[in-house]
Amino acid sequence: MQALKKPLIQNLTLIFFSTLLSAYNLAMAETDLVAQENYLRARVMSHQQNTDHAAHANPIDKSQDFHGVFYGFLPCNDCNGIKTTLSLKQNNNYLLVTQQARESSREFYEKGKYSWNDKNHTVILTPLKESATRQYLIENEGTLIQLNSDGVRMTGDSADRYILRRSDTVKSREVHIH
Repeated sequence: MQALKKPLIQNLTLIFFSTLLSAYNLAMAETDLVAQENYLRARVMSHQQNTDHAAHANPIDKSQDFHGVFYGFLPCNDCNGIKTTLSLKQNNNYLLVTQQARESSREFYEKGKYSWNDKNHTVILTPLKESATRQYLIENEGTLIQLNSDGVRMTGDSADRYILRRSDTVKSREVHIH
């Protein structure tokens, strides 16, 4: 009987320890899973508190939002007018194309950088080759009004003609071919 008891005790001990070990692994797995879930919940909550979704709706640098092609026919002292196309591109680059309204008049191109002055509601064009800047008052998202060299609106009889309108707001226009 002694010979049978010893293997039986060994088998029961082995079964007991394997049951205990599997229960311990199951408990560890459950607590590990709970810990991971708690960590993920805390991370999501932290992210939601640190994220201001309103900042996505209104970019801080508005010049990145303000681009497009603007057209106009500006007054000229010694000609019938100046056909003007201003293209405000992304990355604050611009291209200004002007052509005097004369027979076989050539186009003039000016490239440079533009900046946005939110306080004065102006766009300032700084050419790459020249030092003279141009300023335009932003009347609304579709209209720019050219200002004089002092940053003041033009005066005189033709003062209301220094207007450029964005291409998507103008129904008919003369287009420059580039």
